[in-house]
Amino acid sequence: MPIPEDVTGHEIDKDVQQELQSLPKGLAEDVAKNLVMVAKLIDEDPEQAYAYSRIALRLASRVAAVREAAGFAAYANQKYSEALAEFRAARRMTGSVELWPVMADCERGLGRPEKALEMAGAPEVHKLDKAGQVEMRLVAAGARRDMDQIDAAIVTLQSPELASNSVQPWTARLRYAYADALLSAGREDEAREWFAKVIESDKDGSTDASDRLAELDGVEFVDALGDDEGAVESVGDADSLDDGDVDVDVDEREKD
Repeated sequence: MPIPEDVTGHEIDKDVQQELQSLPKGLAEDVAKNLVMVAKLIDEDPEQAYAYSRIALRLASRVAAVREAAGFAAYANQKYSEALAEFRAARRMTGSVELWPVMADCERGLGRPEKALEMAGAPEVHKLDKAGQVEMRLVAAGARRDMDQIDAAIVTLQSPELASNSVQPWTARLRYAYADALLSAGREDEAREWFAKVIESDKDGSTDASDRLAELDGVEFVDALGDDEGAVESVGDADSLDDGDVDVDVDEREKD
């Protein structure tokens, strides 16, 4: 597959570059370039990212970073069995527990939420850093929802990290999952409160919390070109957005 001329392979993390040093120089450069393409495309074009990951895997299947990249590319394409196999291989090579949450989420993807919950209670979870533990909590809550245990999912998400006012990289996703679970349980007022908290912490707009909150407030977004009255109309009280309580910006498998 073609690789743009401006991709050198040096864009990858230093730790990955160090892993690739076990390969002949020319081969290491080819693998690195394919890994760069995986990273560049995995969000916008996961199918292409997967194709590049397969090339890297064919070239260097004994490199843990390659197996991990192949796992994430497969995961992004919902190829959960394949992703799980690659993550397991990477873990065997490194001994790290870092991939434990995404491995559990693959079990969810394969229709085995009970296995995901079993992994959530395993000793490996205690070896995860804080971000990993939060991710594991999100996966466990998702597994509970898969099993229609919505109240248990809500309890699972209740944690010091959820209650904290400190904004961390995981804060918006954790609050969003909690708000969504509350809404599924019919606790609309609480859900509205937590969607508002998501907006406070979601500075990059990575969630659709603004839209979800607008829906709860009875705001309908319409085509401005087809409505002389404007781009937003309320299906409830038109003055409800003018009281200063809510700042609505126009702008989630866990699976999580």
